[in-house]
Amino acid sequence: MTAVTPERSPCIFCNIANKLETNEILYEDEDICVFRDIKPASSFHVLIIPKKHIDDVKCLTAGDKELVGKMLSVAHELLSKNNLPLDNARLGYHWPPFRSVKHLHLHAIAPESEMGFIARLIFKRDSYWFVSPDYVASRL
Repeated sequence: MTAVTPERSPCIFCNIANKLETNEILYEDEDICVFRDIKPASSFHVLIIPKKHIDDVKCLTAGDKELVGKMLSVAHELLSKNNLPLDNARLGYHWPPFRSVKHLHLHAIAPESEMGFIARLIFKRDSYWFVSPDYVASRL
């Protein structure tokens, strides 16, 4: 029996999750995949994505509540494993149309205190373009 090879997707994050790109996978399970951001805003900047393609936070439904909770839990776990305190981390999602990749992704950035001026604007807490995991969960 031959293994089924996933087909290339127009979505770069789907290709990363399906190991069709050379990105280092920092964590994965059956539902999610974690890798480094290519333009890090601090020394630790990872993206937590669902393996299932979901365009963005506006496409989430009540049925995705567990997935979103798991993404946040993994973000917390990775911060802890890297000795990065949660109170010096920035977690959030870009709010459409303010996103560069059309695939749901949670940013985990730390230490927040190392973020530069532009990064603080791009990842501005509770702004029109970057929202907290709590805000996203409250909409499900």
